[in-house]
Amino acid sequence: QLPLVESGGGLVQPGESLTLSCTTSQFIMDQYAIGWFRQAPGKEREALFCMANSGVPTNYLGSVKDRFTISRDNIKSTVYLHMNQPKTEDTAVYYCGKSLRRIIGCPLPREFGSWGPGTQVTVSS
Repeated sequence: QLPLVESGGGLVQPGESLTLSCTTSQFIMDQYAIGWFRQAPGKEREALFCMANSGVPTNYLGSVKDRFTISRDNIKSTVYLHMNQPKTEDTAVYYCGKSLRRIIGCPLPREFGSWGPGTQVTVSS
């Protein structure tokens, strides 16, 4: 059983909003930073956002900074990625991961692990 599970992906048109969810039943989510990443075909996985256990987000990728947001619901043990105004270039498999250790704030992108299986997002008209 994977520690994290993503959901909410699908086929959307450019500009059509979508919200992805990352949830766990295996650890106390608010003790770790949770990050959202994506990987497009033929490209490396890239970091998008992190939600620290303090509730303060960190943006890792400037091209999504003004369109995507991250939020957290500790009661539901879920971190969300809100994709607003998605573009065709946002098509990718989206993953969430947790920080390798309990940390205050957000770590470097390479310090995440325990990946979920991913959820496919396809933005196409």
